[in-house]
Amino acid sequence: MASAAEQLMRNLNFEAFAKAGELKKRIWFSLAALLVYRFGTFIPIPGIDPDQIARLFQDGPTGIFGLFNMFSGGSMARMAIFLLGIMPYITASIIIQLLTNVIPYLEALKKEGEAGRKRINQITRYCTVALALAQGYGTSLGLQASGLAMNPGWFFIITATITLASGTMFLMWLGEQITARGVGNGISLIIFAGIAADMPNALIRMFASGSSGALSWWVIPFVLLVGIAMIVMIVFFERAQRRLLVQYPKRQLGNRIAQGDASHLPLKLNTAGVIPPIFASSLLLMPQTLAGLMSQNGASSQDWLNQLNALLAPGALLNVLLFTALIVFFCFFYTAIVFDTKETADNLKKYGGFMPGIRPGEKTANYLDYVLVRITVIGAAYLAFICVLPTLFSADAGIPVALGGTSLLIAVSVTMDTVAQIQSHLLAHQYEGLIKKSKLKGAGAGRRG
Repeated sequence: MASAAEQLMRNLNFEAFAKAGELKKRIWFSLAALLVYRFGTFIPIPGIDPDQIARLFQDGPTGIFGLFNMFSGGSMARMAIFLLGIMPYITASIIIQLLTNVIPYLEALKKEGEAGRKRINQITRYCTVALALAQGYGTSLGLQASGLAMNPGWFFIITATITLASGTMFLMWLGEQITARGVGNGISLIIFAGIAADMPNALIRMFASGSSGALSWWVIPFVLLVGIAMIVMIVFFERAQRRLLVQYPKRQLGNRIAQGDASHLPLKLNTAGVIPPIFASSLLLMPQTLAGLMSQNGASSQDWLNQLNALLAPGALLNVLLFTALIVFFCFFYTAIVFDTKETADNLKKYGGFMPGIRPGEKTANYLDYVLVRITVIGAAYLAFICVLPTLFSADAGIPVALGGTSLLIAVSVTMDTVAQIQSHLLAHQYEGLIKKSKLKGAGAGRRG
């Protein structure tokens, strides 16, 4: 028999959506914020020569530039104020989360609940400022060395550094506002907006390459079929769960005994979501960004940067190995952070729940660890396959980076999460309507009596 929630979900329609005023306000706010972000990707950094930009990226960003351009929403190709994108904030989040398990002060803050979380977020912001200034300074040096500055010198470096760091901090603030006042996760939606905006251009470039003969006739339909198959695969694995049976004993409620019931503890196959590939890409972009920009001047003193850029280029063996290793590491690391097996076992014991054949408490926590490790192995293998294999193919065949596995994974996953949040808001709105109606009926019955 369908649950009440499932029955309500079946009745969701456009009429219910039209009546959900709060949800519409949130959606309009999210769209307006993303529109502001897209507008910012067209504002160039002060002092940049537009003719040199057109010459440098006349065939579209490729290699590391293509990957960076994808995450920055096209800002790399236009040398816009959002060139660094949201990556410094993501890198700062990685650093703070790693240090949380090492530094006792951060570990204590984590256990303080909401107040501790706010303090950790504030520390993450300070770390983001430092990283954005450092990356902005390195990027400014690279832009000047590449001949993109109209008036090279310290004034350009200082101006560009402050502009790039300010762009990142604005995007961080904008993402937090979307999360608090809009629909969906703000940071993920900003990354999704950049990828979605670059996909049409990537398709156009791919079809243009096919028309010119740069790509074989069979490559384009093959890429489209593989893309469809990957989307189906992503949806299947993102929805996959391992359900553990949880039983509750009979309980006495007043003068009657409530029958024990059974429920399920759902464990997602991919608990970490899109975090591992984003974190892995962010870490790989740090050394590649400076190496790629500095290597454009062709100076002999930058030979080591050229070699580093070649070793870490998308599709290179070292890049593939590091990318795979980082994805697997962050799968396990982030799963351990978001799912505390000991706390879950204690909560089950507290409310009288138990798993058949497993003792409550420590034995349950060990069993949860046992199951979680094994499904995380499958989830990590799925993420590595989705993100790494298309990168190898696109690097060899010249397919745009925006059509790769990482971009598809982020786009599909963020879309599913956002739609799920919209459905939750609609469901809550319908519950509120039912409660109001029941109260009105109860009040009317009381007056008649």
